[in-house]
Amino acid sequence: MMIKENIEKVYRQIEDVCARRKIPAGKITVLVVTKGRSIPEIQQVLNAGISRLAENRVQEAMAKYRLVTGAQWQMVGHLQTNKVKQALQIFDLIHSVDSLRLAEEIDKEAAKIGKIQDLLLEVKTSAEPAKYGFIPQQLAAAVDGITKLKHLRVKGLMTIAPAVKDPEQARPFFRQLKELRDRFNPDWLLSMGMSDDFRVAIEEGADIVRLGRIIFQEHV
Repeated sequence: MMIKENIEKVYRQIEDVCARRKIPAGKITVLVVTKGRSIPEIQQVLNAGISRLAENRVQEAMAKYRLVTGAQWQMVGHLQTNKVKQALQIFDLIHSVDSLRLAEEIDKEAAKIGKIQDLLLEVKTSAEPAKYGFIPQQLAAAVDGITKLKHLRVKGLMTIAPAVKDPEQARPFFRQLKELRDRFNPDWLLSMGMSDDFRVAIEEGADIVRLGRIIFQEHV
């Protein structure tokens, strides 16, 4: 029952943040990242009422997709162009579109199967070399090019804040993403915030928080 209790605790924390900031609690989507987790663990998440699940890798997602029913799968990890065809069979939303080349490949493969693929554009709000994403100065050109592709639907922006000891240190990165969103399309979704910093992300305007460890670990 630990997973169910963790989920209940997470929702209480979300409600507390939303109440303090006068944000409608129903606005926040909890996306559970199931990387490295077993089918029985995933089933506990579904039994607790969360059906939106995410994976970092296409291969792991495909194995789970065949065994798990009643879930909506989303892609949150770096997507290689040679995995796009498989990804389109699984994912309702791809959070991590980080180049025009990738977007064009998704568009090409989506056209073949008559699908309009929903996606988020990943923005590199920090200078960490290991991170993927459009740098903010590239975003206007990326939006211009990607929104012209007929089999894609841009739904918003995503970012991954640096790992920091104090969640408050992540705030500027979330704030920057919101400012970019407001500049391009105020109706777009913001996917930002993970187990350590999701409360700050919600305060800064997150619509989707991507939670893994805090859902599955024994003590939260």
